[in-house]
Amino acid sequence: MKRTLSRSAAPALAALALAGVGMTAPALAQDVADPAALAAAEAVSGGTAYILNTLLFLIGGFLVMWMAAGFAMLEAGLVRSKNVSVQCLKNIGLYSIAGLMFWVIGYSIAYPGFEGGFFGIGDFPYAMQGVGEADTETGYSIASDWFFQMVFCATTASIVSGAVAERVKLVPFFIFVTVLTGFIYPVIVSWEWGAGWLDAMGFSDFAGSTLVHSTGGWAALMGVLIIGPRLGRYGKDGKVAVFPGSSIPLATLGTFILWLGWFGFNGASQLAMGTIGDVSDVSKIFVNTNMAAAAGVVVAIIATQLRYKKADTTMALNGALAGLVAITAEPLTPNVGMAIIIGGIGGLLPVIFVPILDKFKIDDVVGAIPVHLVAGIWGTLAVPLTNPAVPFLAQLTGVVATGVFVCALSAIVWFALKATIGVRPSEEEELAGLDLSETGIEAYPEFARTSGS
Repeated sequence: MKRTLSRSAAPALAALALAGVGMTAPALAQDVADPAALAAAEAVSGGTAYILNTLLFLIGGFLVMWMAAGFAMLEAGLVRSKNVSVQCLKNIGLYSIAGLMFWVIGYSIAYPGFEGGFFGIGDFPYAMQGVGEADTETGYSIASDWFFQMVFCATTASIVSGAVAERVKLVPFFIFVTVLTGFIYPVIVSWEWGAGWLDAMGFSDFAGSTLVHSTGGWAALMGVLIIGPRLGRYGKDGKVAVFPGSSIPLATLGTFILWLGWFGFNGASQLAMGTIGDVSDVSKIFVNTNMAAAAGVVVAIIATQLRYKKADTTMALNGALAGLVAITAEPLTPNVGMAIIIGGIGGLLPVIFVPILDKFKIDDVVGAIPVHLVAGIWGTLAVPLTNPAVPFLAQLTGVVATGVFVCALSAIVWFALKATIGVRPSEEEELAGLDLSETGIEAYPEFARTSGS
């Protein structure tokens, strides 16, 4: 079947109204004795529900689209000045490629119309409704659904961009993004949100800790391993050279934009706004999402202060993002206290794993692997803590299966690119900065020429 309003494990229409009212309107429940009358009183009509559900998709979609700006600013702030222009080009390019590929083939793989399967393809390219048409049986506009799904696809590619920054050429990177957004990511999505085999065994990922973030994290890990570290990053004596980013203020602004966009990422993944229960749940998701991020920041600040005797700004930024990634697998069922715990543990993970990656000479420029992969795994495995209906074995299976599939396919693509057109610039080009060799446009021309950074 095509995707329905069920990703949040709660039906979208009048059936949810009864449960929602039972939780949120006890006074009214005393006045209306008949449960059916209660549901009717609190649920809007089908046409109005269609409008509200569509509006939720569109608002959530443009908030997630705005996250593309957040990723661009975060990455531009954390790379060196000589690589800022090319990093900006990568981000606007990957967003555009993701949109095209998700329309041509990606959505048709993600939601092929089967249940319990491993792979399938529906009709493609994806057909939108005609002018003035509306299939009210779906409960939402087809176009709004596609748009909301597409921006999630682009987010996955953004994760890879930051990890492999400063030493990958544009053309091979964009080729990898084409495969990732057109095939790898849609297959993973089909297993759960497309009613595939993981969904059948009870796996649950509300808004994509594994399906989006770990998928991007596994793909980034393969890229980092196959491409190798930046020149001069690791010395023969085991010392790690510090490459300061170009702009901490820009990276901080990017983080705040991502934080804002996450309310659309998680909140709109409720997938319905046609009942009191739906709107109440969206509100709770907003609170849990915010509190998890806040906890991630505070824990990262404390941890770096204790470990290094100085608070680390970049770790605080990644603490926010890791807290957000961790709560994304299940932002609805936790109470606020549990959301803080889940987000706080997420915020601790970059502090632990960034040094571990450096010890093994795995050069992740922006910390995308600890933030999106490791925190995504943690958030996914933590779901049964607050949602007992979800089997832990199903969660573990989803994590492992996603890792195996994404790593295998990503490695094949990266190795193929490396063996054919090559993925790295020359040493001279890398040392001079990719802005010159890849775009010919420096982000900070006066500064770069005088400082050599």
